[in-house]
Amino acid sequence: MLESYLPVLVFAAIGMLVGGVFVLLNAVIGARRPNPVKGQPYECGLPSHVTRSFRFGISFYMVAMLFILFDIEVVFLYPVGAILQSADSVFVLVEIIIFVALLLVGLIFVWRRGALDWR
Repeated sequence: MLESYLPVLVFAAIGMLVGGVFVLLNAVIGARRPNPVKGQPYECGLPSHVTRSFRFGISFYMVAMLFILFDIEVVFLYPVGAILQSADSVFVLVEIIIFVALLLVGLIFVWRRGALDWR
């Protein structure tokens, strides 16, 4: 039983070794040119000194919700793709095509309504 896990353990050990070597090399020979701008926190293009009165536009929330919606729906495609290798794969394939078509209709709808236009 343990010999079946040996390649995975060797692969993980090699990955950690290579990652550790790269981190060590960066710490030893990496360039260090600090300045005040590099030291400031950066958060997705927003200034770090956002006050409580700062308000996000509604388009920010719309894009975020649409991203989460479509991202979760795509995650549901992975288990269906794993089932696709079963004996009744034509039925599953037709269901996937219908699901993706409905996603495309929803995307076209929100695109036409202007939810993806960044203002």
